[in-house]
Amino acid sequence: MISVLEKPEIRRRAMPISVPAYHVMFQQGLVAKRAELVRGVVIEKMPKSPLHTYITAVIHRALLLAFPGFWVRKEDPLSLEDSEPEPDISVVVGAPSDFSKAHPATAQLVVEVSVTSEELDREKAEVYAEAGVGEYWLVLANERIVEVHTGAKDGHWTNIRRVAVGEELQPTMFPGVRIALRDIFPA
Repeated sequence: MISVLEKPEIRRRAMPISVPAYHVMFQQGLVAKRAELVRGVVIEKMPKSPLHTYITAVIHRALLLAFPGFWVRKEDPLSLEDSEPEPDISVVVGAPSDFSKAHPATAQLVVEVSVTSEELDREKAEVYAEAGVGEYWLVLANERIVEVHTGAKDGHWTNIRRVAVGEELQPTMFPGVRIALRDIFPA
């Protein structure tokens, strides 16, 4: 972190980058390819561990099978009010052709897999709530737990429950879909 931002009086005067400015900077090569915009700040993305890659692939495959007719996206941007995160997985209403000119502005379901990025993923939880995302799963890989966030209201989640190995994920917006946590985490 740039040490000057550790000083509250300076941090208050820092100017956030807008999503359109971020796009221009990206097009001009001023932003690293492995970065995302969160709350107006360009943040370098963490390298992916084998555990992160494995869990993301398993959940992605399960959601592809569970949600025909939706676009199940992997590490693709959502353009939100002050952020352009690239969630590990997002389930969006529509087809890729619907978004040839702009990224989706919300999703039915967003999944972030956290191995070393829990603090940032918790910040993004509020960003997703503000954007009207229907449900947010924070996969705490080392704990073998998934936090299921539902009921976004006024930029906050009204319901957060923890699902552990031995239980199933049941997306509230897709009744009948069940994903066993034992199938997500390696033995």
